[in-house]
Amino acid sequence: MSVTVDCDFTGGNIVVDAIDGDTVHLRQDLRDTTTDWFYWYFRVGGAAGRALTFQFTKSRALGARGAAMSPDGGRNWRWLGAVPVQGNRFSYTFPDGADEARFSFAMPYLEADWRAFAARMTRHPAFSTGVLCKTRKGREVEFATIDATGGNPTHRVAITCRHHCCEMMVNYTLERLIQWVLESDEDTAEWLRANAAFFIVPFVDKDGSEDGDQGKNRFPRDHGRDYEGESVHAETAAIRKKIPVWADGKLRLALDLHCPWIAGPHNEVIYLVGAEDPRMEGEQRCFSAVLEAENKGMLPFRASDFLPFGTDWNSAKNYTGGKGFTRWAAELRGVRLATAIEIPYANAGGAEVNAESARSFGPDIGAAIARYLQSA
Repeated sequence: MSVTVDCDFTGGNIVVDAIDGDTVHLRQDLRDTTTDWFYWYFRVGGAAGRALTFQFTKSRALGARGAAMSPDGGRNWRWLGAVPVQGNRFSYTFPDGADEARFSFAMPYLEADWRAFAARMTRHPAFSTGVLCKTRKGREVEFATIDATGGNPTHRVAITCRHHCCEMMVNYTLERLIQWVLESDEDTAEWLRANAAFFIVPFVDKDGSEDGDQGKNRFPRDHGRDYEGESVHAETAAIRKKIPVWADGKLRLALDLHCPWIAGPHNEVIYLVGAEDPRMEGEQRCFSAVLEAENKGMLPFRASDFLPFGTDWNSAKNYTGGKGFTRWAAELRGVRLATAIEIPYANAGGAEVNAESARSFGPDIGAAIARYLQSA
């Protein structure tokens, strides 16, 4: 039986240049982006009992812990680690009888994962879901809300994910954050349930998430730069219309969850992205200190990893393509804090980032939100 390599499934992305014996030459598909990027996700069949090498033929495509592998069609994932990585290639020996395996840059999270999670959460009366809008391709863009038990919350919180569709690890964090708010018996969670309401968008670039696009620097405009003038994308236009009405002047926090670049300095720690506005930077640093104090999960967080505006990539040059969600949200009435939080794909302060460890950071964010709001 011959080896097959394809991406003909939800979230898939790969271009196969050639299969030469036990070496597969391949590269990430950059079909949607104006620049280079690193997302890929492919399936291998017909390789039972064989040792194959996967050689990426273009730019860097492997992160701090190598490739992620799923033996069961994308339901469960583990890192192969750095040992089988040499340069821009990795190797894998398929067990005898293994009909299929999937490999990805990280651990994909798709609509089916969200819907399964949301279905479990509907047992809570405070949790509800709806359709924000439909994408250019006709897909439904989900949103979720958590209502305050008192019915008249003092504070409202907006959380967005996947402005860049390849940044999937943040959805695991979002899941546990939601579950913690709804179910935890900690005093901070109980306080949030009584005093705060949440508006959540799990996939801003919904088409890209399902199609397996890069999303970063998308043509003609990045979703994460689509918050000024007339929005190009239906999703961002709907967010700009919906959130101010829902908030009714009570939006206090706006959090935009991201994953950074592939590896290296500022890409293997969790950090907040500093605002240009000094007042907002002060609020971000305050929240960072609270988050460090509430950091009890598997992933370490240090307030000292804060990335000030004008440092590294976080400069005016990075925002020439347009205004992002946090800059837009910072201008809304009542907002105290609007910030992006960067959660690495694979390595955070020396700790492995995987589905479970990423989830464990959700309660840390939740507790920090509560403590921060209580300090107002």
